[in-house]
Amino acid sequence: MLPAGMRVLIVGSGGREHALAWKLAQSPDVSEVFCAPGNPGMPPVATCIPIGAADIVELADFAEKTKIELTLVGPELPLTLGLVLGGTAAASLRLARLISRLDDDAG
Repeated sequence: MLPAGMRVLIVGSGGREHALAWKLAQSPDVSEVFCAPGNPGMPPVATCIPIGAADIVELADFAEKTKIELTLVGPELPLTLGLVLGGTAAASLRLARLISRLDDDAG
């Protein structure tokens, strides 16, 4: 279970990111979902932020300013450019459980 009222940032604009946004938006534990940059189909489930996936400094500033508690990165480029995902081991375990539930729901 995620902490109540969690704010989530999803980096990317593809179908995988859209599916994550759609599922997370359904969770009572998630208060807001942001996608950067997102795509035209995402606004019903997430707020699209006009920050490119490679704009690491802008992504970090946005996350800090909006108090993002969980960041999911779809494309590899932001990671290779140095986007570092912080968090506790407990948060990582909660994420692993959530992903496993998403996989179960999809199968």
